[in-house]
Amino acid sequence: MTDLAAGAAVCARYRVVHETRYKYQSTVSLSQQYLHLTPRSFAFQDTESHLIWLDPAVSDSKDGIDYFGNCTRHVSITLPHDSLLVHAASTVALRARAGLAQIAGTLSWESVRDMMGKEKSAATLEACRYLYASPHVSCFPALEAYARLSYTPGRPQLDAALDLTQRIFDDFEFDDKATDIATPLEQVLRNRRGVCQDFAQLMIGCLRSIGLPARYISGYILTHPPAGKPRLIGADASHAWVSVFYPALGWVDFDPTNRCLVQHEHITLGWGRDFSDVTPMRGIVLGGGQQELDVQVTVTPLPLLLPGAA
Repeated sequence: MTDLAAGAAVCARYRVVHETRYKYQSTVSLSQQYLHLTPRSFAFQDTESHLIWLDPAVSDSKDGIDYFGNCTRHVSITLPHDSLLVHAASTVALRARAGLAQIAGTLSWESVRDMMGKEKSAATLEACRYLYASPHVSCFPALEAYARLSYTPGRPQLDAALDLTQRIFDDFEFDDKATDIATPLEQVLRNRRGVCQDFAQLMIGCLRSIGLPARYISGYILTHPPAGKPRLIGADASHAWVSVFYPALGWVDFDPTNRCLVQHEHITLGWGRDFSDVTPMRGIVLGGGQQELDVQVTVTPLPLLLPGAA
């Protein structure tokens, strides 16, 4: 636990329900799925409870931990089926993170970049795994040029990261029809359109292009209904954002889709180099033909527990 989190009280609690439904054109005889649907416990988040169940019932299930320390589950379904429901329900508690005052006046980004090759602490060595190109994050000159509009000479590392976060929000338009999982960053940068996954991977590519480590965070965000309207079941969203390494504070999270420093409305599932490392659900099926997919997420705020309460 970081020094900041060690003394921090719980500032928010949530119940998260994530439902994934597949409807198949024809019968599936075998389904094998690899799940990243268990919220991660770390310095700023405790997973108080969690369950996953499937319909039809699984024939075999195995829990594990991946290379990045995320909880995983591998399931097999051998009962013939023409639909699949994966239901994940969790309760999480969040602690206060670094605010704007705490990220002001940090070391220059060049100093942090140079530490990556010299500093041999465990935290810095761990951060080095997020320095390089990955399956969905390429590094190229146009990304470096875009990054350097924020990362000017001598600018404090986290001040520049916040500026880059805000510029991506201002320069790019959210458009869920503009991209898919295979859309390259070159196209996202050129067309200035995409979704949270694209904006997170774009920012990560910018940082890595100038020698700074950044990792991809998969999770959820609490959304707010219009004034006077009730919260709708299934109206929240899976989400993605960026974690930036700073030696004195550890990892600090920024959300370019929402132009903000992450605080207490983001629930973390896990992290990796990019989307491919923490896909909530992926797998193979035998049969099925065409398929329809529906995903619903509901994030419900819960009351804080009184000290000593179970």
